This record gives sequence, structure tokens and C-alpha cells, in this order.
Amino acid sequence: MSALIHAATMVTAGVFILLRMGPIISQSEKVMSAVAIVGAVTAFFAATLGLVQNDIKKVIAYSTCSQLGYMVLASGIGASSASIFHLFNHAFFKALLFLSAGSVIHAIADEQDLRKMGGLITRQRYTYTMILVGSMALMGFPFLTGYYSKDAIIELAYATYTVTGTFGHYLLTVSAMLTAFYSMRVINLAFMQDPQGSKDVYEGAHEPGIKMSLPLVILGIASIYIGYVMKDIVMGPGAPYIDFVGPSAHHSIESEFIPT
Repeated sequence: MSALIHAATMVTAGVFILLRMGPIISQSEKVMSAVAIVGAVTAFFAATLGLVQNDIKKVIAYSTCSQLGYMVLASGIGASSASIFHLFNHAFFKALLFLSAGSVIHAIADEQDLRKMGGLITRQRYTYTMILVGSMALMGFPFLTGYYSKDAIIELAYATYTVTGTFGHYLLTVSAMLTAFYSMRVINLAFMQDPQGSKDVYEGAHEPGIKMSLPLVILGIASIYIGYVMKDIVMGPGAPYIDFVGPSAHHSIESEFIPT
């Protein structure tokens, strides 16, 4: 339930309402710019907070806040389809991360402090694989689910050729770098470093049962493939109804050819 709330429902409701109000908000360029700036700053600020958290669930929670910033920025530049696509994709890999974190916490006697973890790669190979897939999708690793929406938002921000869009583009690019850093930090502290907690707890670490493993593998598959499967349905020319405001056609085309 916690994973569902954090990844797919309650925390993304504000973004959905913002998108539904797109036709009204788009009547004022100043309001659109304000929305975009708030989104960009949120993405960056929440990512910096994620860098310094020691509670594994708090790192993922601040990551959610950071990704919401991407969605808000996209709605602020009129890229509603990119925003709703990232909301959709985010639900899969973030739910995977939360459930994987739950598997880790359950395995080591409800310990959530990353500083007291370590060495779990030898005890939880399945969970490690799932959290790695979720983290790579979150980072926007090429051809995983997050890549198709996250990169689209960053590219569309640049392709608006406005001060606000360019500001958002560079701030989101830095935020993406921070996302990669804190994601790898979680994996390193939980799985790679030498065990830091009690020997008894470490020896008792185990993989989750089938009831938890099955949702993980379903979400893992979705985190790899769902972005590729849905990209032309949600963002392609066959889905103009999702773009409540929508960047003009040349923005979408320009975004494919921005400088390296």
C-alpha cells in the first residue's frame, strides 16, 4: 500500500490536476513560467536532499518528490503528454524501488538505516537485481522505461528556446546527475559495502516469499519494457488528445536534434 501511494496515486494527484487545468493555466505565460520554474527547482532541491538521507525509504521518497518536479516542469512548458507519460512510467519503477526497499528492511529485522546495512548482495541477489533495475530506470538509463519520458522532458525544455525552458533544462540535467549518484549510493551502502550491522541480523537476511517476489518481477519487467511499448501511444502523433496544451509540432521535432 505504501508503494502504491508513493509511486502512483496520492503524490501524483497534484500533477494530474495541474494537467487537467492546462487549458486555463496556458492562458497566462507568466503562470506557465512560474509553474515551470517551481518544477525545475523542486526537482533539483529534492535531489539534493536525497543525497544526504540515511533512511533507505527517505531516499526513495525524496526521489519521488524530485521526479514530480520533472512532471510539473513539463506541464509548465506545455508538454502535457510528456508529463503524463513520466507520471505513468514513474509509477512502475518507483513502486519497484519501494517494494525492493521493503524486502531489504524485512530481511534485516526492520532496519532502515543505510549505515547499518551492507553485504546483502550475497544474501539477496534477487532483491539486488530488482532494485538495480528500478534505479537504472529512475536514472533514465538508455532504453529502460524512465529513459523515454525523462529524456523527453529534458529535451523539450531546451527545445522551447525560452529563458524558462533553458533554465529548466540545465537544472533538470544536474538533477539527473544527482539522481544517478544517490541511486548508486543506496545500492553501494545496502549491498556492496562490508556488513555494518549485527552478525546475527546479517546471517538471518533472506529473500522475500513468493507473495512479494511476484509483484517485484512484474514491476521489474514493466520498468524495462513499458516505456518502449507505450511511447508512441502516449507521446506519438496518434495521441494528440493527451496534449491539453501541447508544445507546437516544431518543439517536438527540435527536441530530437538539440546539441550534445
